[in-house]
Amino acid sequence: MTLRTNRARRRAATSCLLLASLASVLLPAGASAAPTAAEPTSMQRIVPAPAVVQPNPAATYQVGPGTVVFTSWRSPDALQIGQQLAGVLRPSTGYLIPVIPVPPVDRPLPGISLTLGGADPQVGDEGYQLDVTDRSVVIRANKPAGLFAGVQSLRQLLPGAVEARSRQAGPWTVPGGRIVDYPRYQHRGAMLDVARHFLTVKDVQRYIDQITLYKINYLHLHLTDEQGWRIEIPGWPKLTQIGGSTQVGGGPAGYYTTADYRAILEYARKRYLTVVPEIDGPAHSNAALASYAELNCDGKAQPLFTGVGPAPNGTLCINKPITYKFLDDVIGRIAELTPGPYVDVGGDESISTTPADYATYMHQVEQIVAKHGKRLMGWGAALTVTNPATSTGQFWIYDGTEDKLAQTTHEGATVVMSPCVFSYLDMKYTPTVPADPLGLRWAGYIEVQTAYSWDPTWVLPGVLDSAVLGVETPLWTETVSSVADVDFMAFPRLPAIAEIGWSPLATHDWAGFSGRLAAQGPRWDAMRVNYYRSPQIPWPAGAR
Repeated sequence: MTLRTNRARRRAATSCLLLASLASVLLPAGASAAPTAAEPTSMQRIVPAPAVVQPNPAATYQVGPGTVVFTSWRSPDALQIGQQLAGVLRPSTGYLIPVIPVPPVDRPLPGISLTLGGADPQVGDEGYQLDVTDRSVVIRANKPAGLFAGVQSLRQLLPGAVEARSRQAGPWTVPGGRIVDYPRYQHRGAMLDVARHFLTVKDVQRYIDQITLYKINYLHLHLTDEQGWRIEIPGWPKLTQIGGSTQVGGGPAGYYTTADYRAILEYARKRYLTVVPEIDGPAHSNAALASYAELNCDGKAQPLFTGVGPAPNGTLCINKPITYKFLDDVIGRIAELTPGPYVDVGGDESISTTPADYATYMHQVEQIVAKHGKRLMGWGAALTVTNPATSTGQFWIYDGTEDKLAQTTHEGATVVMSPCVFSYLDMKYTPTVPADPLGLRWAGYIEVQTAYSWDPTWVLPGVLDSAVLGVETPLWTETVSSVADVDFMAFPRLPAIAEIGWSPLATHDWAGFSGRLAAQGPRWDAMRVNYYRSPQIPWPAGAR
């Protein structure tokens, strides 16, 4: 990271920290209370917190040898979700758990039913209604995405050991009652940087399984940066041969073939997760500049960069036609492969680019994105020079553009909130946390309570509330090189951000959240998640 960038980030982080100091004043009553000592009981253990919970302590459902999962008749989506649920239940319980599509019936069948239709109307497309009696568990939803979300809640109502891949003792009791649940925001994202350190297809799929348990519905894949280019593009083979050959710290890395990328997309699709691919520019482009000399203004290829932060000359040449031919080929291919609505074009930290050149670049790029049928997404600065009506920005830092960024929301732009001081999973937890050297500290330290102590409505003054699509929690990988590292930095903070994006504001309460989060410890143990045992959380006895 250059000295200039360090200084800019320190100034911006200072602004972030000043805002963070307001959290205790602006949060709902009770949000700064001390953690509770006891693990939650009944239905009050789900993360993110459901909109409406009506426990019935007199009723419990027991998953047993005869349990069957019934799914809506002639619905491949419901059948697939039922098979996913059975795939969780079978190894730990040792039961057969058949999955059987059935026609509509007048009363719940004895077992677990996944039903499309008949849910409370307020649940919308992503919500669900879950009813538990002594005889049955019924999840109703209007759309498959809501049915999938309801299954994630059902998993959390079962003991954490249900996630184990080998037979466990049980019993497998589901507390009785009703849940009516739906998201506060439509965008609940997690960003995974595979450019600084490469992560395999299986690594990404593992992360998908972890984040969708907490109702994350967007995966932002940061595919290119200074240190690595991670996706093959026809006609540009050196991008992966050279640009994909290394990573932070040096050594061999890797990239995704078209088949690899499609495998990630298909895995995400089956879990109702939309992938947002990012091709960063004009800065953060050294991997491409090292691969093709003609993308540099002087016609000379840059050396590969394996350091941390921006490369010394890692900016695409703004005034060469080949730059936009290159971008057209890259964005066109990414748009062709990716079914989601967005292509993210980055646009952050273009320190060595003049404002006029930056605007020229972004105007060209937004035309390319539109040409290929996608909506432009980019970091906050990108939104200040693109067409607000056709762009979505990601707010992350106070760098002098925030007033203009907020103004664009009054002109039709939409925005996703990722304030660095609250939501950046690559920041260290505390100055003394174990596992150093994991994490950076330029935006401060982010313990779990800090990650939970904000709201999307006040981090960017002047923004139109109706323009806020939701939240996203980025995980940059300068210091993260394995799935164990990913686990440690993401958990338990990611569920805190997920709750901010999903749950009604009225449910946000630190004391309640910390207790519900503690109940995830045994679940993560069973899933073999290498989570950080924050002293702020009252983990139950016996948790790892």
